[in-house]
Amino acid sequence: MTRGPTLPAHHPPQLPRPLDAFNAACATEARALLLRCLHSPRWSHRIAAHRPYPDLDALLAAADEAAYDLSPADISEALSHECLPRLPEDTYSAAHMALDAAHAAYEARFGHVFVIYLGDTAPSETADRVLEAIRSRSANDPDEERAIAADELRRLARGRLGTYLRGAGNCATSPNAPTSGR
Repeated sequence: MTRGPTLPAHHPPQLPRPLDAFNAACATEARALLLRCLHSPRWSHRIAAHRPYPDLDALLAAADEAAYDLSPADISEALSHECLPRLPEDTYSAAHMALDAAHAAYEARFGHVFVIYLGDTAPSETADRVLEAIRSRSANDPDEERAIAADELRRLARGRLGTYLRGAGNCATSPNAPTSGR
């Protein structure tokens, strides 16, 4: 029996990776995405201006570098758009009350919202980790806490950006989603 020519293997069409879409987006769209990851116009302009990035690691390195260069005013602006991380729905009301009280004391002491990166924290441990961190960091002097908050902002931005560009959602659906204000 003679067989006809072998058909080429079927390969589904290659969809653009999120990084490709980010690199190809207009500057306004790229900055808008970046602002959802960290609300700092200076940071978003700097990262968007250096596109295209060859890979996610290069983009994340650039995001880190840009975050390290934020001025105190940039950090204040970014902090003003953050909120406490959402607790799992089944968290006891007593934990919510304790967290609200600790956060109020923290904010009164430092003048800004408490920020913490929780990307590696199990949802069942979120309340305990946040409460312990607020209590621990409330003992810091204001300059030390400002430096820690800036580093947490950098980690949050990196985590949000990585989540989006790995195709797992968008910056607004990451564990520490920012808000449009307080």
